[in-house]
Parts: sequence; structure tokens; C-alpha cells
Amino acid sequence: MTQPGSAAALKLASDVQTGDVPESAEEIGVRLGAEIRALRQDRQLTLAALAEETGLSVGLISQIERGLSEPSVKALHLIATALGVTIGSFFRETEEDAAERDGVTVRRGQRKRLDYGGGLVDELLSPSLDGQLELLLCRLGPGSGSGPEPYTHVGEEAGYVLAGSLELTVDGVCHLLQAGDSFGFSSASPHSYRNPSSQETVVVWAVTPPSY
Repeated sequence: MTQPGSAAALKLASDVQTGDVPESAEEIGVRLGAEIRALRQDRQLTLAALAEETGLSVGLISQIERGLSEPSVKALHLIATALGVTIGSFFRETEEDAAERDGVTVRRGQRKRLDYGGGLVDELLSPSLDGQLELLLCRLGPGSGSGPEPYTHVGEEAGYVLAGSLELTVDGVCHLLQAGDSFGFSSASPHSYRNPSSQETVVVWAVTPPSY
């Protein structure tokens, strides 16, 4: 889906109803950096090669890998794409949750979560990212969103605003949606979004294929 917030604030865990202790922002950054480094080394890429693939600086990538810098979600998307994965590959799931999944349903207390900080949280509603459809429940706190820069990726996406207001910008055109409104567009079009209101916004968001 869209790629909001700060990636170092990326948190992946079961729903809070499981009682798991959430990772701190520092722990998230260290874990994320270690996973990126492991993927890069597994693909036998140097920092310079990854920097060339992504257009990011060697210094920034080095800081990200060491958990010293918070990459934007756009930067994380560039890195993931260069490494041949999606942002979804950084989802964490406990063995207990994995064992309880039946491949068809997702119980409320077993949703995988991406918490970007700043009031933006995505919950994975589809059972996995192995198929052709990714379904998310996106919660945006007041003022939160995908960041100032639009981004693109492969696929199509659509959504339905359950509550609040959504400011969606596609190809430079800003659309203000309210509860009950819906949308759809090509993910290849530069896009960004944010919650312009003082209340939480909730959106059911679909992406096909799962490229987020």
C-alpha cells in the first residue's frame, strides 16, 4: 500500500490483544537494520552496489543497517525493491501465531501490524502476502500520512473510507474523501496521502498484487 511515516518506527507484531510487549522505536530500528544487512549480504551486494541500485547514499544505508538512522518508508521501499523483496517481508510473526493460522481466516487478535509511529498503523487483513491481493486496515492519527514525497510501485489499489477524512493525492491532484467515499488508481501514478483532520481516519485499503 502507501508508504507512510518513518520506517525506523516500523513495528510488526500481533494485535495488542495478544499481550505481547511491543518493540521500542530503537529496537525496531536495530532489528530492521540487521534484516536489511542480512539480505544485502545474502545477495552478495556491497553497500556501494545497493546505494547505486536505490539512489541512496552509502552513508545513509550504512546508518540504517546499524540502526542509527530512521529511513523514510519511500527509502525502505527502494531498499526492499533492490533486494528483491517487499516491505511486507519485514513483517514479524511469532511461531504461536503462525501455528494458529488456517490460511483462510484472520482473527482480530492475530492480525499482523505495521506501526510507523506518529499515529499511523496498518493491519494486515488478508491471511498472507502470497496471493494476488493484499488487504489492509489503515488507521491514521490526526496529521499522519505517507510523508511529503509521492511514490510509485507496481500494481493497482483501491479503498473505502470507514471513518474520518482522507486527503489522497494522485498525479498531483488532491482528492478529499470523507467516510463512505471510495477510491481506486494505478499504483504507477505518483501518490501520497494524509489525514488532514483532528480525528482518526480509518480506511480499508486493497493492493494488487501485494507490492507493498
